[in-house]
Amino acid sequence: MTLQQSPAAARPLVGRRRDSGRLMQELLMIAPAVALLACFLIAPFLLSFWTSMTNQPLVPRPTPIRFIGLQNFIRIFNDPLFWTSLWNVTRFTIWVLPVQCGMAFATALLLHQKIPGRNLLRGMFFLPAITSMVVVCVIWGTLFQYPSGPLNQIVGFLSAGHIQPIDWLGDPKWAMFSIVLLSAWQAYGFQMIVYLAGLQGIPDELYDASRIDGASVLQRFWHVTMPGLRPTHVFVLVITTIQAFKLYTQVAILTQGGPSGSTETVVHYMVRTGFEQQKLGYASAVSVILFVIVLVIALLQRQLLRRFDV
Repeated sequence: MTLQQSPAAARPLVGRRRDSGRLMQELLMIAPAVALLACFLIAPFLLSFWTSMTNQPLVPRPTPIRFIGLQNFIRIFNDPLFWTSLWNVTRFTIWVLPVQCGMAFATALLLHQKIPGRNLLRGMFFLPAITSMVVVCVIWGTLFQYPSGPLNQIVGFLSAGHIQPIDWLGDPKWAMFSIVLLSAWQAYGFQMIVYLAGLQGIPDELYDASRIDGASVLQRFWHVTMPGLRPTHVFVLVITTIQAFKLYTQVAILTQGGPSGSTETVVHYMVRTGFEQQKLGYASAVSVILFVIVLVIALLQRQLLRRFDV
């Protein structure tokens, strides 16, 4: 005599089959992204970490490659130039964050309004962000020329000749400030687009309701716009911080780390040791340290912004 399974007992089995089928579909959908992350992020980092534990040169030499453990990291932490480069890139990040994000936010607020030709203006303001950094550095290098460059002529005209020409790229007091101006102008268009997307994601009904309640423009800004942009603020700050710590092209083209090391950055320090001095293992150790620093800062930013409800 054959016992038939009751319908009630069969339902959990069918549900489990459906769940397992759905899980397989989800895994197949995320498999390409996981493969790309593994190939272009995880595997290079692991390879770089392994290389940082060796004395591997850039060009193969007759001497064998040896495992030296943490010696490269110890040498880095004992090198004053590394600490100078870390301080310079930290200083650059502290300066460029409010300038670049502030410009992007203000421009986004302006171009979110219904003004004539706003689509054309959006394209114009975004244009520097898609322009090659090399081209931007050449243009700004002309503006920064000492003593008769266009920027010095503007300063002299506005001050009626009372301010002497400034050596923007040759004076340690002004070199990093000049890099900040250039970088903020070139990249703020990207953050502007992100802020525009965030502004367009805030429902118009919230603004209509606040107007009916008699809220002023400033009150609508603080109680509707700013809360609606909390995720956007977090994204912009984290992305801008990561990009700032990767500062290299502007320094390599305009100042080469000078004058007197005032614009030396971690990435420029890493490239010089890796390619000019051909210390690939040493440069890999610098890259590992930079990765950890940026990761920690990004995580701290995210947690602090969530804690303060920004």
